[in-house]
Amino acid sequence: MSSSTTTGRPQFNGSMRFLHWLMAAMVLTMLGIGVAMVASLGNYHLLVSIHRPLGIAILIVVVIRFVNRHFSTLPPFPPTMSSQERFVAHASEVLLYTLLFVLPLIGWGMLSAARYPIVLFGSLHLFPILPHSVMLYAFLRRTHTILAYLLFLAFIAHFGAILFHTLVVRDGMLSRMAPWRARAR
Repeated sequence: MSSSTTTGRPQFNGSMRFLHWLMAAMVLTMLGIGVAMVASLGNYHLLVSIHRPLGIAILIVVVIRFVNRHFSTLPPFPPTMSSQERFVAHASEVLLYTLLFVLPLIGWGMLSAARYPIVLFGSLHLFPILPHSVMLYAFLRRTHTILAYLLFLAFIAHFGAILFHTLVVRDGMLSRMAPWRARAR
């Protein structure tokens, strides 16, 4: 999963860029919904009805991204990045992929343990993946919350690193994943 594969390509391919920005929009929406669910009991049921299918959509998209990534040629990191920075970039990428895969599964498991119906749309429901258990539900709910905070922190760190490389180092890091076509340097 390392982005240090050397190619002459200045940026990720179109499908990788599309999936990245789709996932970013989904995650920002999900984080906003999560905050609103905690802050607004009046809209809780509406927000949950969006949160559940969006979580499953994130799970599906992250699997598609992961497969797509392994069949794609990756652009090299800018030469301004040290080996330590490359290691941190790779580790943070693994963390983000892991959280984006695990959080929806924990949410699904949590609802299964509570025996809540997992409604996606209309009469389309997900099957339970865990047995009914109040204790398991409580544990998974706490785990889901903690990992959601970790996802938020990882997202902020990712965004901050891109801003640093774009505005301070000016090494073209953003152009690797920019939705527009980047010129070769």
